Amino acid sequence: MRVVHWVGTVLLLFFLALTFGQGMATDEEQYSPLKRFSQVLDLVERYYVQEVDRNELIQGAIHGMLQQLDPHSSFMTPDAFRKMQIDTSGEFTGIGIEISVVDGKLTVVSAIEDTPAFRGGLKSGDQILEINGQSTQDISIMDAVKLIRGPHGTSVELMILSRGETTPRKVTIVRDVIPVRTVKLFELEPGVLLIRLTSFRETSMDDLRAAFRKKEAASHKGLILDLRNNPGGLLNQAVAVADAFLSEGRIVYTEGKASQAKMNFEASRTVLDKDTPMVVLINAGSASASEIVAGALQDHDRALILGERTFGKGSVQTIIPLFDGSGIKLTTAFYYTPSGRSIQAKGIDPDILVPFVPFVPPSNDKDARMPIIREGDLNRHLEVGPDQTQAPVLPKSQVQEMLERDNQLRMALEMVKALPRLRALR
Repeated sequence: MRVVHWVGTVLLLFFLALTFGQGMATDEEQYSPLKRFSQVLDLVERYYVQEVDRNELIQGAIHGMLQQLDPHSSFMTPDAFRKMQIDTSGEFTGIGIEISVVDGKLTVVSAIEDTPAFRGGLKSGDQILEINGQSTQDISIMDAVKLIRGPHGTSVELMILSRGETTPRKVTIVRDVIPVRTVKLFELEPGVLLIRLTSFRETSMDDLRAAFRKKEAASHKGLILDLRNNPGGLLNQAVAVADAFLSEGRIVYTEGKASQAKMNFEASRTVLDKDTPMVVLINAGSASASEIVAGALQDHDRALILGERTFGKGSVQTIIPLFDGSGIKLTTAFYYTPSGRSIQAKGIDPDILVPFVPFVPPSNDKDARMPIIREGDLNRHLEVGPDQTQAPVLPKSQVQEMLERDNQLRMALEMVKALPRLRALR
């Protein structure tokens, strides 16, 4: 049985042990709720006006039970479970968005870079009111994913309401193969590398290592790690990426009810670069695994964190397969930065706050500022007590356009060049 942590992802086999032998309650305390459930199930089957499927009723009950816990615990049908496995390892067909439910509304957390959704203009904070004409009211994330995905080349029609707008708009997006390519690395200017990490998949560390290898032995004087709008992913990959820039010390640790949920991750000295001045870019779309990396580099004073406060997802989900091919995603732990900070519903605060100022062409004075959604905005959030891994030098015109449109990147470039002087003043 393969059990996965989604922060994260780690293999754990402890839930059968949790099911039994945990302080036996009295028979009345233990079985009264189950008796009530059985009674309701019997009443529905006997008297509901139409025929019902017992399996569907029980599946719905499981779904509702998990949905009441927190925004990240959920039930997955066999089909949804298989798709989840594909998401973390290979390619899938879809439009390339991360979604969540915010205040009861199906909402875009981020559009993955270089995907149909990104090119179609979907942004963090957009509400999806309809999918192919079907209302998303009370829809589960798994059901929404099932509707949005489909065969390559087919289209999906979304009714989108952007924050600040009063009139929804229809957006038709053609589905495409979404490659699990997570690292893009190139030179902003001679000696300054920009590393864009779009998510944490099974290949992320391999992609990062390959990017440095293809850069060969050419010297670099500055690193900018862009984690903006990176929704997270696998815990082991977050640990590996942080480890690539740290020579020693703790990276992250987790605390949960079960002893197996208490984990500690230390730097393994398999470092790619431990000395080059480094700036990490974050924003409200940087979540979970991104926050682990940013928090570790910040606590160890390895990098300057610049941008806006992150999403604030400081919990770990364990993916548990069930006997019939379905599965559940269950929140089993909170994670903490090396200094002991929990970021659950709080986020990582940047060392230098630089709000994103959208580029507006002179002919368009409309405020296009990206809406902000964080973990703390989610209902029932928990509280805590194409392979472009080589490094081409971009044409000067392209670099100028990137910097013109991205004030946070402009500031990061200036800061990474100034860091050696600032360190010398300490």
